[in-house]
Amino acid sequence: MKKTLLAALALGLSYLAFWPIPVSPEVYEPLKAPAFSGEFESNDAMAALELVALPDAAVGPEDLAVMPDGRVYTTDLAGRLYRIDGAVPEFIEDLGGRPLGLKAGPDGALYIADSYRGILRWSGPGSLETLVTEVEGAPLIYANQLDIARDGTIYFSNSTDRFDPEFLGGTKPTSVMAVWEQSNSGFVARRHPDGRVEKIASGFVYTNGVALSQAEDFLLIAETGRARLHKLWLTGEKAGEQELFLGNLPGYPDNLEAQGDGTFWLAFASPRLPIEKVMPYPFLRKVIWRLGPMVRPAPVHRGMVVQFDEEGNFLRNLQDPTGRFGVTTSALTVGEQFYVMSLDGRGFGRGSVSDLPDKQ
Repeated sequence: MKKTLLAALALGLSYLAFWPIPVSPEVYEPLKAPAFSGEFESNDAMAALELVALPDAAVGPEDLAVMPDGRVYTTDLAGRLYRIDGAVPEFIEDLGGRPLGLKAGPDGALYIADSYRGILRWSGPGSLETLVTEVEGAPLIYANQLDIARDGTIYFSNSTDRFDPEFLGGTKPTSVMAVWEQSNSGFVARRHPDGRVEKIASGFVYTNGVALSQAEDFLLIAETGRARLHKLWLTGEKAGEQELFLGNLPGYPDNLEAQGDGTFWLAFASPRLPIEKVMPYPFLRKVIWRLGPMVRPAPVHRGMVVQFDEEGNFLRNLQDPTGRFGVTTSALTVGEQFYVMSLDGRGFGRGSVSDLPDKQ
């Protein structure tokens, strides 16, 4: 009996120490996360928002796009497209895939960053076309968000080259894998109007939101895995240079949305997790991963979106400590309405702009 127990213990320890896993953690020593105080003071400002459910219990309205005629669209986890500016969301078409980022183009079409299929264009039912499936000879396996310049140039993020969400359980578990590993395999690329595609920035730990400045002289880039934003200069003497824009944020940044007035909305998928304390220890992170999903890191449902200007000054801070909207991913004001979107929620938040807190 004793020998059996010892053998079982040895097998268990061997499993925890040596069993092959898909992640190869790298050393990372994060800064201490800021508290929910000051600019990030805890509040319940999202309580004023209505939770608008998608039809047929659909989930995952990750992003929204405002078309030139004022129509507002979103998609769900299953790839269905909805018009959401009316009282009740209206199903439009089943696009398939897993759409994440959405943006209206200067040509009036809807552009989509699909995490399974690349960069797509939709101009009406039955019109879906694929624009980008590879970048510099390598497959585009995790397109996330996009923004489009006035000349039609598409800027888009690829979250990681390491993990393909289509074959690894979807975007949520794959994002956890990429952040837990901390390999800098994310990048940003652009597609020129003539169809030419090129990388313009790389070395990110899970690239996420991207948004152009009002003058289109720089691009903001959200790096979820390091809880920070970068600025990439596109024109002028600094063209091609990259600098830190906002560092050591209180949560993991998701989509960026340019409001069109020189300000941006940023959603946090989750507040920073206490388990960050083990990030300097790759072997321990391997052991934790082998222990299974119950102990692996996971986003905390605590909604938070912030608005800031092109100088990085925070203007608004809206939170939902109850987690009513799930993993918050995007925010934007559209006319007199304010929207908050979700990665895994059964709908999205919508309310009156007049109910928003005043800008700081």
